[in-house]
Amino acid sequence: MKNGCANRTQSRARSSYAEVKPAIDEVNEELGMSKNISRREFIKTMGVAGIATAGLSSCVGTKKETKELPEGDVPKDKMTYRVNPTTGDKVSILGFGMMRLPTKEQPEKNENEEVNEEIDQEEVNKLVDYALDHGVNYFDTSPVYCQGLSERATGLALSRHPRNKYFVATKLSNFSPDTQSREASIAMYRNSLKELRVDYIDYMLLHAIGGGRDAMAEYAARYVNNGILDFLIEERKAGRIRNLGFSYHGDIRVFDYLLSKHDEYKWDFVQIQLNYLDWRHAKITNPANTDAEYLYAELAKRNIPAVIMEPLLGGRLSKVPGKVAAYLLQREPGKSVASWAFRFAGTMPGVLTVLSGMTRMEHLQDNIRTYSPLKPLNDDELAFLEEAAKIMIQFGNIPCNDCKYCMPCPYGIDIPATLLYYNKCLNEDRMPVGAQNENYRKARREFLAGYDKSVPRLRQANHCIGCGKCVDHCPQRINIPRELHRIDAYVERLRQSINHID
Repeated sequence: MKNGCANRTQSRARSSYAEVKPAIDEVNEELGMSKNISRREFIKTMGVAGIATAGLSSCVGTKKETKELPEGDVPKDKMTYRVNPTTGDKVSILGFGMMRLPTKEQPEKNENEEVNEEIDQEEVNKLVDYALDHGVNYFDTSPVYCQGLSERATGLALSRHPRNKYFVATKLSNFSPDTQSREASIAMYRNSLKELRVDYIDYMLLHAIGGGRDAMAEYAARYVNNGILDFLIEERKAGRIRNLGFSYHGDIRVFDYLLSKHDEYKWDFVQIQLNYLDWRHAKITNPANTDAEYLYAELAKRNIPAVIMEPLLGGRLSKVPGKVAAYLLQREPGKSVASWAFRFAGTMPGVLTVLSGMTRMEHLQDNIRTYSPLKPLNDDELAFLEEAAKIMIQFGNIPCNDCKYCMPCPYGIDIPATLLYYNKCLNEDRMPVGAQNENYRKARREFLAGYDKSVPRLRQANHCIGCGKCVDHCPQRINIPRELHRIDAYVERLRQSINHID
């Protein structure tokens, strides 16, 4: 009986693969992606029970509605904390990232106008109050977040509470040449103290080292040649900085160099990008990146606490392809898809805190549930997520995290909106494929209408001239012009097919 049931389920797996594989291949071929997932790997990865339950469909079809977040009480006094070995700080494993704060609704703009969003301070206050009340005590910001307004909003919200109830982290974000002089960099640092309404900073970071076309030269210009790193070390000695570290994106040579200087600089913490997709597959999604497994191991060797950014990859791991979502939800139906990513990041013992940009109350509540207390992943669950990651890399998502560092584009292109719309359609199986498919015309029209709604015509990919200014600022090191040109070519083919077929 058991064998018969297993055989029937294996048969379902084969038919599911047969249905899915041609459509995946067609999308990948259309967009220049590889076709490299085998039936055996598919069955192994999805799992027999998962395939039988998920009811996988082809890439062209309707999206099944699923509840994004579970309901339930939000526990108090159960937050998991980690201890900083340098200062003894008892830090919540959930950190509040202040990069994507709630904004007020703006009046309609012309399609080629930049939108200057106004932060909704009342909502920020509510979120901060709720976070503190439920055990979150680490808040991360920067002078450049939210169009330069994040530090002020963070300071206004936190200053309403006793100073010993929270830790605030900010960064020396002297990216542009006019901010890299000693005078300008010190002025930025002192303005952070003013905006945050504090007389000391708990966690101070050299911001996003490793970027630029010549990453070592960029690092030297920002922090060494101007004496700013020495200045920050002196500020730490004076107590105005309690912990000094850096955040890393980009060229691994800079990361390795700074760790080689640990005996001299005494890094108190380092902020790295870590999630179950980048753990072993960062180089697959982008050859210029470094797997998080290596970054974490190098910190662990030196007993340097890790602060984790991008546990959700800018939300991509909460909005995974439908087949992967079914795979995760089938394993643990009462938990959100996002909770798997947060548990993964928090499971590592060397992690001090995991940052999340929580714009909405329901996301904050869900994350508090996940970490109150944290239930570390076991070996079987870690292996399970590794298999999920293998599925995800087959979808060919562009690794855009919507950080907006690439903006503004000198030619008015809304780069993040364009890349994210493409990813959204991939994840939701809404890529029009196969002119012979009965749903092709409908899918094509919906795709193009959705593109025009998400990205106004004057700000779409066809306006990219390949100047490359965006590439220098992208923490994920995406070849943005190449991706924009690829998307534009695909969109143009769809528009031409409307003219010729309909």
